[in-house]
Amino acid sequence: MPERSRKKRPIDINQIAANIVGEVTADPDEGTNPAAVALGRLGSKKGGLARPKKLTQEERREIASHAAQERWRKAKE
Repeated sequence: MPERSRKKRPIDINQIAANIVGEVTADPDEGTNPAAVALGRLGSKKGGLARPKKLTQEERREIASHAAQERWRKAKE
């Protein structure tokens, strides 16, 4: 079986400790472009409101009916 690709940790205990501390204290936002993040947020805000406006009343009714059937199906399980 092929070995999965992952970061190789060093053998020296001090290097292992330094790597663990570095991973725990790393900034999760490091390397992200703030302009790209803002643009993505704009799109996601519009998407949730734009979809129901585009659907016909019959399509919205079908989606709601399907969702209700799924809720009842899960409640019976």
